[in-house]
Amino acid sequence: MTLVETTPVELDGQNVDIGGIRRIAEEQAPCVIAPTALEKAAASRAMFQDIVEQGIPVYGITTGYGDLAYMMVDNAVEIELQLNLVRSHCAGVGPLFAEDEARAMVAARLNALARGYSAVRPELLERLALLLNQGVTPAIPEIGSLGASGDLAPLSHIAAVIIGEGYVLRDGRPTPTGPVLRQLGVEPLQLRFKEGLSLINGTSAMTGLGALLTGRALTQVRQAEIVTALALEALQGSTGAFMAEGHELARPHRGQVDNAANMRTLLAGSGLALEHREIRRQVEEQKQAGVTVQRGEIYLQKPYTLRAIPQVVGAVRDTVYHATSVVTTELNSSNDNPLFFEGREVFHGANFHGQPVAFAMDFLTIALTQLGVTSERRTNRLLNRHLNGGLPEYLVAGEPGLNSGFTGAQYPATALVAENRTIGPASTQSIPSNSDNQDVVSMGLISARNARRVLRNNDLILAVEYLSAAQAVDLRGVVDRLGPAGRATYDRIRSMVPTLDRDRYMSDDIETVAAALARGEFVDALPDGGEGLR
Repeated sequence: MTLVETTPVELDGQNVDIGGIRRIAEEQAPCVIAPTALEKAAASRAMFQDIVEQGIPVYGITTGYGDLAYMMVDNAVEIELQLNLVRSHCAGVGPLFAEDEARAMVAARLNALARGYSAVRPELLERLALLLNQGVTPAIPEIGSLGASGDLAPLSHIAAVIIGEGYVLRDGRPTPTGPVLRQLGVEPLQLRFKEGLSLINGTSAMTGLGALLTGRALTQVRQAEIVTALALEALQGSTGAFMAEGHELARPHRGQVDNAANMRTLLAGSGLALEHREIRRQVEEQKQAGVTVQRGEIYLQKPYTLRAIPQVVGAVRDTVYHATSVVTTELNSSNDNPLFFEGREVFHGANFHGQPVAFAMDFLTIALTQLGVTSERRTNRLLNRHLNGGLPEYLVAGEPGLNSGFTGAQYPATALVAENRTIGPASTQSIPSNSDNQDVVSMGLISARNARRVLRNNDLILAVEYLSAAQAVDLRGVVDRLGPAGRATYDRIRSMVPTLDRDRYMSDDIETVAAALARGEFVDALPDGGEGLR
């Protein structure tokens, strides 16, 4: 892997954000360790060495691990103790995390140790940075973490690479670490007192993955707002539900306020979306003319998928904001055990427990599931001739019956909504392990993997709505009346997929748009590159 020439991300254990981790993971930006972090690590290590030399009992240094903590271990075998710990916990199985996910985990572990309370040598921090900057990415199996004592299995696969064992990713495939390090002229690092334990005893797998997911989730929410605006234009919905006062003054949840503001931005300049006063005028004209309005012609209020967007999608936003806050705090936390503070007793605690992140990832899974539900229901409104304001059934451009239009395209969206609903919270699934030493565990990495699964499913669900909304615009013949954002979105869709003028193979169309969504292209396609969105 070739690293991109870009400004390095500084890691100091205190100030890294989601964007910094994403730059390291996704853009292959280099990282640097703040000099203050290296100084703090050196001081912490010296203090720790004094404790060891005094013969003070410390977990994992003078004892075995987990349920074997009652076993005393001679200081003379410190290197063997760390080596055996890493080897014995390299037991992950299943598919491997993607390269960007593994890089995020390494960066998260480096930043946690850089906080300075774990008593690892500065050399260990520098070795983690070297792996990232040389493009040496550990091959990390997805299955095996209980989320307490941290992400033991996946982080052990990172530690294995540091000592020259295990596997690294080369072109997406696992390759033995030793030859790769030799080719780079990098000697394996011997782990000293506590360093194996510090490497594997923490939450950095779930947190690293969580950093990618929260960032991508916010992009997905924005893209859901973009297609909502296009669908609303195609269905000639009302902008009244987004007036600032109804949110900023009446119910000021941050996500609701931000969503309403985005909807106003996305619908600005539209010749199709109606202000509430225009709908009220139409109702009054009908009443004065004594005309009996047929059901479905004019509604003073629109259905929830067109009106309750700030309340529903805004709540999804608030969940993403919450998850981002939790993950950011955890990224900048010391989450191994024991920890060392100058002039204080050694802290034998449980900062490795992933419950905060597990809850946040489960909450994110629930919210993203609802985002998919809302999208699929709006797609149904576009396709249902009884709900779409006079458009052909299933948006058939040719002869209905002979052509089925979007009939089949709706099915995967509906199926994926149902699949998302089967993905329940993992954080409540504690199963005792380690001879009941780990008698309540978080399953945080499973929670993060669940959120990732729903996020990916949603790209396909949203892709069907994007295609349906563009087809509805074509069938109404109103392309020139779209607002600037709607027109840019429509043009981006049509640059990838042509109008469905007759039945054709649909899988490729859906996958093409879903891939663009995964890359965040519909935010970038806006006239201002998405700068106007919150």
